[in-house]
Amino acid sequence: MLVLQIVIKQWDKSQRTAAHVLERANIPDRYSIIFPPALYDFNKQCVIDQHGDDIQGGRLKYAQLADGKIKFDRFQLSLEDKVIEYFGATQSDTAPRAIGALNDQWVQCKYTNRYSIFESGFYYWLYEEVTLNAVCIREFNENFFMDTEPALVFEDFNN
Repeated sequence: MLVLQIVIKQWDKSQRTAAHVLERANIPDRYSIIFPPALYDFNKQCVIDQHGDDIQGGRLKYAQLADGKIKFDRFQLSLEDKVIEYFGATQSDTAPRAIGALNDQWVQCKYTNRYSIFESGFYYWLYEEVTLNAVCIREFNENFFMDTEPALVFEDFNN
C-alpha cells in the first residue's frame, strides 16, 4: 500500500517576519494518520493524508496515468517498482528525476514555491513550503512516520 502524507505551509508577504518564520518552523513535518481526514484512493491502493494550509482550496490534484503511475503536484510514483520521481518547478519537457525507492522505507521530500494570487481586486504573492512523506508498506500502520526516521530527505529550495 502506498501512503502519501502531505504537509503544506502557506503564507503571504506580511508573514515573513522572524516571528512568523519561527512559528512555521515549529509546525511538524509528519503526523500520525487519522481517518478522516486521511482517505483511500486509487482503488484503495493508496492512503492520502493532507495537513496544513490550502488557502486557495484544491491545491493538490492526483491522477493515475495510463501506465499505472500516480502523478500529483511535482511528483510521480510507480506502484509497480515503488520509486518516487520529482519533476521540479517546470514539468513541461523535463524528464522526472528518480529520488528513491519506497519499499518499507520512507522518503521525505521538501520544496518551496510562490504563486501570484489575484483576490479582491489585488495581486499578492502566496509563498509555500510543501513536505511529502511517502512509503510503500505491506500492512498499514497509522504511526509509521512517527515511529521511524526517513531513509532519505530530499530538499529543493531553489525557488
